[in-house]
Amino acid sequence: MKLDVNMKNPSSSCEVTSDFSIGKQMLMKVPEVTIIFWIIKIMATTVGETAADFLNFSLNLGLTLTTLLMSGLLLIALFIQFRSKKYVPGIYWLAVVLISIVGTLITDNLVDNYGVALETTTIIFTLALLATFAVWYASEKTLSIHSIYTTRREAFYWSAILFTFSLGTAAGDLISEGLDLGYWKSAFMFAALIGIVTIAYYRFKLNAVSAFWIVYILTRPLGASLGDYLSQPLDAGGLALSTMGTSAVFLVMILGLVIYLTRTERDENSIME
Repeated sequence: MKLDVNMKNPSSSCEVTSDFSIGKQMLMKVPEVTIIFWIIKIMATTVGETAADFLNFSLNLGLTLTTLLMSGLLLIALFIQFRSKKYVPGIYWLAVVLISIVGTLITDNLVDNYGVALETTTIIFTLALLATFAVWYASEKTLSIHSIYTTRREAFYWSAILFTFSLGTAAGDLISEGLDLGYWKSAFMFAALIGIVTIAYYRFKLNAVSAFWIVYILTRPLGASLGDYLSQPLDAGGLALSTMGTSAVFLVMILGLVIYLTRTERDENSIME
């Protein structure tokens, strides 16, 4: 599946120069949206679920220490990402994996440590994401990821990414627990919703930017359901591969794909608005 989220091309070099003036001039900082993009994204969300559980429960670090540790690593990864002047697969996807873990942990902290209901966290992160989009659009007149070539736009982009992971965690847990579907049924339901959005995009001309962000949100509970199904014990409805085993397998697969993309440069995105 490839969602083309480009909305328009610059009509003149003057327009591009004007856009560059609002932030640090860079090349494109995000990859082309291809099937490999979505495969890595889903695996990253799976790791976000299983790695958070592994660190929290299997290593007994607890939610607070795990959150502080992962947040520190995320800040380092984002610092390197922002310092880079172009898209680098290894740096970009490391940031995505870490922000997936941190986004999950933020929701888990609110629910488990502070007793905030899943309904409330879902509303909070929905409003936070909508506010991010509103300010982003008001400032830049676009939400397209094919326009991430200034520092300000990149800041909006990563803020939105963080909130999609936290929202996906909260809404996914709310739906799974409320409907009591079990892991594989939940994964199937979210995959079906992604399929519906994809059909709406290709068949009924759903707005490309809207389709991208809806699918981006839905891949979070899809990946989490898949991770739980693979890692949880048999008596809990899983395949008992353990959180460590599931995280390791998916991290190796992500690493392999990132190495492939680094060597082939097949996902370099040269489109600019």
